[in-house]
Amino acid sequence: MPTMLLRALECTLALAVLAFYPASVAAQQDSAATLKPVVVTVTRSGERSILRSPFAITIVHPDSSRPGQRHASIDELLAVIPGLAVTSRNNPAQDARLSVRGFGARSAFGVRGVRVLRDGIPITLPDGQTPLDYVSLESVGSVEVLRGAASALYGNASGGVIDLRTTAPVAPLSLNATQWIGSGETSRSVVSSSAINGPAYYVADIARLSSDGLRDHSSQRTTTGYAKAGYATGNTDLSMSLMALDNPLSENPGALTPSEMTADPEQADALSVRRNARKLVKQVQLGMSVSHHLKRGTISASLYGGARSLDNPLTFAVVEVGRHTYGASFSARGDASTGLLRHSLSAGMDFQYQNDLRRNFATCADTIPIVGGTATCPYPGEERGIVTLDQRERVSSAGFYFSDDIPLGNRAGLTAALRADRVHFDVGDRLVTASDPDDSGNRTLAAVSPAAGIVLRVTNTQSLYANVSTAFETPTATELGNHADGSAGINPDLDPQRSTTFETGAKGWLGRIQYDASLFSTAVHDELVPYEIPGSNGRRYFRNAGRTSRRGAEVGVDASAGPLSLTLAYTYYRFRFERYTSGASDFAGNAIPGVPAQRLQGALRLGNSSHFVVVETEASNKTWLDDANTTRAPGYAVSSVRAGISRGRIPHVSLVAGVQNVFDRIYASSLAVNAARGKYYEPALRRTIYLGLTIGLTFRPSSTE
Repeated sequence: MPTMLLRALECTLALAVLAFYPASVAAQQDSAATLKPVVVTVTRSGERSILRSPFAITIVHPDSSRPGQRHASIDELLAVIPGLAVTSRNNPAQDARLSVRGFGARSAFGVRGVRVLRDGIPITLPDGQTPLDYVSLESVGSVEVLRGAASALYGNASGGVIDLRTTAPVAPLSLNATQWIGSGETSRSVVSSSAINGPAYYVADIARLSSDGLRDHSSQRTTTGYAKAGYATGNTDLSMSLMALDNPLSENPGALTPSEMTADPEQADALSVRRNARKLVKQVQLGMSVSHHLKRGTISASLYGGARSLDNPLTFAVVEVGRHTYGASFSARGDASTGLLRHSLSAGMDFQYQNDLRRNFATCADTIPIVGGTATCPYPGEERGIVTLDQRERVSSAGFYFSDDIPLGNRAGLTAALRADRVHFDVGDRLVTASDPDDSGNRTLAAVSPAAGIVLRVTNTQSLYANVSTAFETPTATELGNHADGSAGINPDLDPQRSTTFETGAKGWLGRIQYDASLFSTAVHDELVPYEIPGSNGRRYFRNAGRTSRRGAEVGVDASAGPLSLTLAYTYYRFRFERYTSGASDFAGNAIPGVPAQRLQGALRLGNSSHFVVVETEASNKTWLDDANTTRAPGYAVSSVRAGISRGRIPHVSLVAGVQNVFDRIYASSLAVNAARGKYYEPALRRTIYLGLTIGLTFRPSSTE
């Protein structure tokens, strides 16, 4: 605890760089804060006040509270939110790791245990995995985060929910061009546009990123695009969206051992370099949503589909995946009365389908050429050897939910929800020989997830709440197919994890201070635990822990005084294995690795619409790295600063300059737990400098000129 406090003090001193601003200026501002209604949609009950919801929910507008963002990484977008940890692997071949109250913290790749949406359309696949590489962040105007179990609303992999909401056009036409440059020969060029004309509107952006990376073997070339067009007239809203990715190169530098990290945190894993680990991806996804407002309710529907091709040379194999996904959602909301009670009813259904054609090849990139080749690498000089796995993986999911919000007078309300889910896995083995039998198979996993909560408005601007909720998380198709003994097919012994959470909290405003505090206790049965075995070269396998407990406290504060605003997020967690044995080892009583017990984030902003300075800090204490609790990653404290100025109307010009990791700390921002080769550390970036210039044209109605 003292070490943590020292790191927090260091962060506080960094924030205090801006404390020169005279307090008298802030004192001249009107002390009576004008509160705008804060509504959320992530509860699937229509737009409702955040104070009327009996759940831990945070809504942020990143560019307003923390301006000058580059919109290139989700860890920057989702910083300083209590209960939500976003750790960048600083690896262009791997997505950032998102975790809500520890769910998803030990994901080996992609995002696990957290459901991610874009304007209500799922990015998370039916098996619970979420690839984020194709999600453009340029046009994200707000983010809604539902912390804690939410399976009664969203189904599989709902330890938390993150809904990225697209910004709404505010002018008849807006055009912007931005150029970012920075350390590591990084260049990012962005063109964005939006327009609104009566009932019609559109938002679009395209970005090209090129970087040689700040670690060895970490070059990247990526183009992302996003477009959304809509038409709202009368009682009907219709929108269509497009997300696209062309990623011809993302090198994978891999993780490091503690000694490698100490010697040179910018080096790459030697095996990753020898085998040229990397990924190449192309993806496109289309979506359409429509909602119709009735006299006493709303009906909504969405359809979406996409395709993805992945070429992924790794240290243990060359993986090739061709994927097609489809989905649909339908919902209805309305008001009703029974006796003296009024009800706000919501019901809906979600369908998703995922069809993967997966092939694994022996990796031969570092094989010494031999005339005639070898049994696994028969083609000298070729990266791919023989096919070791060839199968079609189909995953389908169907979920039906119902919720009821019951006002109790003007100050209280009850919420009850129930959802039934069915997730079906089907594997067709396409590599069948006399020595390799047919490993085809299927498996169905189902769950019924209830939730209930109560909220009490103690004043017009403050609420107390309590709830009990449930969640379940199936293994992904990849996790079900990874067998430590090298066999193929579906693992019949790997079960979904299930959890029950009890939570209480308070939220609201005290003058210019917004606060959000919660206490929770979660019991998890059959928690999915990753592990490696010697000789797997980094390949991860999964098993179930009998029972784990997660208890914690979260506090978020957002305060403002004139041009000065401060945002803080603090979490304290006590996560333990209650029942967990593996072979002859008993881990009961040990801390769950990969999640720090304490974490503090802060952002201090000074400025107005024409200029700003933002200082951001983060401090974390030591983190266990293995189930046996034999080794820990050291804690750290890191600070970053950026400043910007804006001038003119037509054209509008803005300039942003920033320094990340100001004090050049060496630390691991992401950790790989239970690493068999001791490759625990994914190093954070050293001190980096960046500069961005934006030139924009905004055409407004003449009456406002």
